[in-house]
Amino acid sequence: MAIIPTVRCKNMKTSLAFYTSVLDFERIGGDDELGDPSHIVLSRGEDQLILSSHRGDGEFGQALVVTSDDVDAVFRKFRDRGLRTPGNPNAPEHVHEGPIDQSWGTREFYVDDPDSNTLRFVQNYAP
Repeated sequence: MAIIPTVRCKNMKTSLAFYTSVLDFERIGGDDELGDPSHIVLSRGEDQLILSSHRGDGEFGQALVVTSDDVDAVFRKFRDRGLRTPGNPNAPEHVHEGPIDQSWGTREFYVDDPDSNTLRFVQNYAP
């Protein structure tokens, strides 16, 4: 059994571009037309995610956890793909914090999508 989260978006074209061009997701299904409202199914490795601009599908401002074996490499890749930074490479515009070690045993960074949903990229580590 799989649990596939639905992320609400205001503009499907903008959200799809961000998730596929910057965050390394791949479009695998959904509506052919990207007009709003619509929905798109994305994958990243074995995991799936649904983007939806349908009213009532999800809430703006939700948080999702995406696991990774190397959050530092993922962070660098996203910056290379256009994750904007405001001049200071350690304080990107859409990133709450660069990769940091947390006291609860993970290394992580947070990214806001165009609709203020937060993706927390997490790697387990042994402190």
